[in-house]
Amino acid sequence: MSKQLHVALIGNPNTGKTSLFNQLTGLKQKVGNYPGVTVDKKQGICKLPNGSKALITDLPGTYSINPTSIDESIVLKSLVTSSKPDVIAVVVDVENLKRNLLLFTQIKDLEIPTLLVVNMADQMKAKGISIDIDLLKEELNTEVVLISARSSSETIKVTEKLAELTSDKREAQVFDIAKKIDAAYFEELAKVSSKYNVYELWLMVTQNYFPDAISEEEKRKIKEFQSDLGKVKRYQHKETIYRYQSINTVLKEAYKVDKSKATDVRSKLDSIFTHKIFGYVIFFGLLLLIFQSIFDWASTPMDFIDEVFANFSEFAKSNLPEGKLTDLITDGIIPGIGGVVIFIPQIAILFLFIAILEETGYMSRVVFLMDKIMRRFGMSGKSIIPLISGTACAIPAVMATRTISSWKERLITILVTPFTTCSARLPVYAILIALIIPSKKVFGFLSLQGLTLLSLYILGFATAILAAYILHKTLKIKNTSFFVIEMPNYKVPSIKNVFYDVFEKTKAFVLDAGKIILAISIVLWFLASHGPSSFTNAEKNVVENIDNQQLAKEELEKKVASAKLENSYIGIMGKAIEPAVTPLGYDWKIGIGLITSFAAREVFVGTLATIYSVESDDEDITTIKEKMAAEINPNTGKKRFNFATGISLLLFYAFAMQCMATLAIVKRETKSWKWPLIQLVGMGLLAYISALIAYQILS
Repeated sequence: MSKQLHVALIGNPNTGKTSLFNQLTGLKQKVGNYPGVTVDKKQGICKLPNGSKALITDLPGTYSINPTSIDESIVLKSLVTSSKPDVIAVVVDVENLKRNLLLFTQIKDLEIPTLLVVNMADQMKAKGISIDIDLLKEELNTEVVLISARSSSETIKVTEKLAELTSDKREAQVFDIAKKIDAAYFEELAKVSSKYNVYELWLMVTQNYFPDAISEEEKRKIKEFQSDLGKVKRYQHKETIYRYQSINTVLKEAYKVDKSKATDVRSKLDSIFTHKIFGYVIFFGLLLLIFQSIFDWASTPMDFIDEVFANFSEFAKSNLPEGKLTDLITDGIIPGIGGVVIFIPQIAILFLFIAILEETGYMSRVVFLMDKIMRRFGMSGKSIIPLISGTACAIPAVMATRTISSWKERLITILVTPFTTCSARLPVYAILIALIIPSKKVFGFLSLQGLTLLSLYILGFATAILAAYILHKTLKIKNTSFFVIEMPNYKVPSIKNVFYDVFEKTKAFVLDAGKIILAISIVLWFLASHGPSSFTNAEKNVVENIDNQQLAKEELEKKVASAKLENSYIGIMGKAIEPAVTPLGYDWKIGIGLITSFAAREVFVGTLATIYSVESDDEDITTIKEKMAAEINPNTGKKRFNFATGISLLLFYAFAMQCMATLAIVKRETKSWKWPLIQLVGMGLLAYISALIAYQILS
């Protein structure tokens, strides 16, 4: 059996590298992290025409292997190592070939077998571009394949070329930079070690990165070359100039652009989407469409899922033998899992829209559009990406700040990103809005519930901007930055790419949240089903109470269940914190939900589902939404989840930092507990005060 080929996909951002990765690997993918760094590492298996298999690694997008960010440093570390890939496929796009080839020439100089994949061939005619592939192959001394990564039939060309490449011999360099810069200098550098070629050694000098296998003696010699920093910087500058001169010479004959034949509509679209007025109107209109769709499209499947889990719980109670295990399954596990699964339709719709906006190239226009606004508040246009991706999850959004070069702008973005409404808040928002906001239309076509949800997203974003401005004025950190963004071409979204993106993100939400909620549901069920002596005597005390003698059997059973719950371990805990949450309009059950939410916000719904399931008698099997709607405030005799309490809860969840995982990732990114603690306390106080004021005014 032939050895599995290790192939690394490398390219500039927006070259279609990930599209090619998806086409090559399909669903045979796994996502992990690079050792010691919280950066996604995507890998997948691809079958080659000769019957062998290739392990494909999708490396982060980079403009060169002279890294300026954590993501880009991953590329350098993956190439200058003893476990380097067997073959590298460098993905470039037809419109930006000159810039893309800078990275390619660096890769070639590492002498690793390389395939140049020229992508977006389907756009050549519209751009008036023609390429002499044979001449390009000859001049660059490499295998070249012209494809459109959106077509699975064309990506077969890539697998055919990969099957022909081997790692048995070193690749010939494209350009000999040593002769152009300082032959004597690089001859001396080559003597440092025979294990690495001269360009690998040069990268160690310029990037101060050393592979694990390098000896201390070799490291010492390389550091001697670093002593003259002025010379190193001069030579780096000369290297870049020489590479671009050589690339220009190659492309002069092999690459032609005839604008008279182009049928490009990009400029016209850009003038609309980045317009100083219409650009913002269109962006707001898209947001309105998204949040209308989240309620309108998802309502039917959500009701169906809710009913399925309610019926499943009833079926389990009817068919399983009585006992603790059955109670655990029907009152703990099933309601807990149902509290997550019910929100899959809404979360999938949100991810669907975000994936489409990214695929079309529109998201980059949003970044450009927002730069001027964001700078006034101490951030950059690149901050909008974490803030928007925060609508999915704050954790990858915080990690996405690594593309921001200024530490002050990056820190401010990290600190305010959790205000953005993430998908974990969506289950809480959805069920509370459904309880307190009537399902009716405004102007005959706008959903009032959808408008409320949009308002909460706007509130979170506006609060993030305001907090950023305050931090900008108070943080005494020197700040120098510049804004560079690449505008990718507009394109029709790839159905396959959108599907993979939605599937992976929805699966991650369900599995990550599901594990937490399942564990907490089991713990909550135990705490709600057991207690001290007062719990054991609760039933006896209720039954023997003279005031309860005349109650019907169903009413008596409800009183017994409520008494048991109040005297359980969780009831005692809830009663202890009740004085702190009563001014907000909450009872001890909601208080327990707030506490468990610090594991993950979406746990709130699962917590109430478990508590209410334990409190209900066997015949009272209803959906979580119906249970919350039927909950009565014993002090007022009115519904617990009324308008005042609902708004109070919505504001609390809009502002509170209830996510331990986000706090952990902020600590990791800032390398200090100072900033996550400031977030926790600051956002917590804002949430409590806002909820208190809202309830006191509305009630």
